[in-house]
Amino acid sequence: MLYNLVDFNDLTITEWEELCELAFDILSNPEKYSEKCKGKILAALFYEPSTRTKFSFQTAMIKLGGSVIGFSGTEEISVSKGESLKDTIKIVSNYADVTVIRHEKEGVAFAASLYSDIPVINAGDGGHLHPTQTMTDLFAIKKLKGRVTNLNIGICGDLLYGRTVHSLLKALSLYSENNFYFISTPELSVPEYFTHELKKGNTIKICNIIEECIENLDIIYMTRIQKERFASDEEYERQKSVYILDKEKLEKAKSDLTILHPLPRNDEIATEVDDDARAQYFKQAELGLYIRMALLIKLLENTSRISVATSPATVNSNKKCKNDKCVTKVETGLPNINNGIVCSYCETLL
Repeated sequence: MLYNLVDFNDLTITEWEELCELAFDILSNPEKYSEKCKGKILAALFYEPSTRTKFSFQTAMIKLGGSVIGFSGTEEISVSKGESLKDTIKIVSNYADVTVIRHEKEGVAFAASLYSDIPVINAGDGGHLHPTQTMTDLFAIKKLKGRVTNLNIGICGDLLYGRTVHSLLKALSLYSENNFYFISTPELSVPEYFTHELKKGNTIKICNIIEECIENLDIIYMTRIQKERFASDEEYERQKSVYILDKEKLEKAKSDLTILHPLPRNDEIATEVDDDARAQYFKQAELGLYIRMALLIKLLENTSRISVATSPATVNSNKKCKNDKCVTKVETGLPNINNGIVCSYCETLL
């Protein structure tokens, strides 16, 4: 049974289908679940800014009858005094029943899960993963398209640093018979690691511009160019406005195209598109509430703690992570459980 959600692929297909079924029932019968988590407390630990993810988790817990504690930023908490992640998580475990964490360092959610005595949900760890956004994306696709296979899916923008893209691709690797169109500059192309499994049973095409493939697409998933992920302002300025979806480009698209975006957006989707019936990104964000409600219910039903740190699947290794954004660069005393191929925390090739 699921205890933590660090990576969407922590879920089996069966568990994911059960979550979807539950989310659809919550959507149709919200009153049935108004006290489902009564007496339970969610700790929302947001080291990085968030609007949709933070508010949807808070709203989800409140709609389920529970309560919320937590913080945004680190100025008013003991992290500003040098407190380690381990100590923060150990203390929070005493006060809450489930934790959701967002952090700029990659692998923080997995590290937190090793320390925590309560379930941990990854709300985004640097440019690595964002599994509950993936749940939102897949639930939206299932709701709006009625299927998650046999689709032409275009993914556009920041495919290198975008954690929503990485999580979505890992999840879609569980399915087959989809055609993927990666639309980006060469500098922001998707890492090979995230496409390896996707190639089994699916096709991948590389596109330089939106116009090259938009007429074929059933879904276009737009992403913003993330300034916070770039090493310099100069590099960000060179990339930020390369791809913009507007009415002119949509003239070539299918009448039943679905336009998605994890949000927030900058200028990659022109505001004139908002009134197009194909624009579904605000509905996508709304649907995220119900799948997160389902996730909280399922995690709080399971009380059997699993120690990932001592799992037989993990192997000791002396190899060190080379990713400067990895949690291992800032958190001392982490278990060394690399498999000798990739970092267990951020999945960077060793």
